[in-house]
Amino acid sequence: MDEGYVETLLDLVERIPPGRVTTYGALAAVAGGGPRQVGSVMARYGAPVPWWRVVRADGTLPPSHDDRARAHYLDEDTPLKVSGGLDMPRAFWDPATGD
Repeated sequence: MDEGYVETLLDLVERIPPGRVTTYGALAAVAGGGPRQVGSVMARYGAPVPWWRVVRADGTLPPSHDDRARAHYLDEDTPLKVSGGLDMPRAFWDPATGD
């Protein structure tokens, strides 16, 4: 995988503010590639960055990440629905605009 792409992507992930999340697709729209390519980078190289802030378009994570991510969401006061899922309209951070 292209080292420059990996660094660009991980830099974007590090910019996601605490208490906010973005999607694989939103990152791909800025960094290039597609959501699956972003997922591949996150799986291989994402451990040192706030990986829990990158979610699927519907606001979910792979089930294997859910418990560890939930602790981070609670610690960072990430907006959650009453059901416990992410409140995407309130939590979403757009990497294209930084808002």
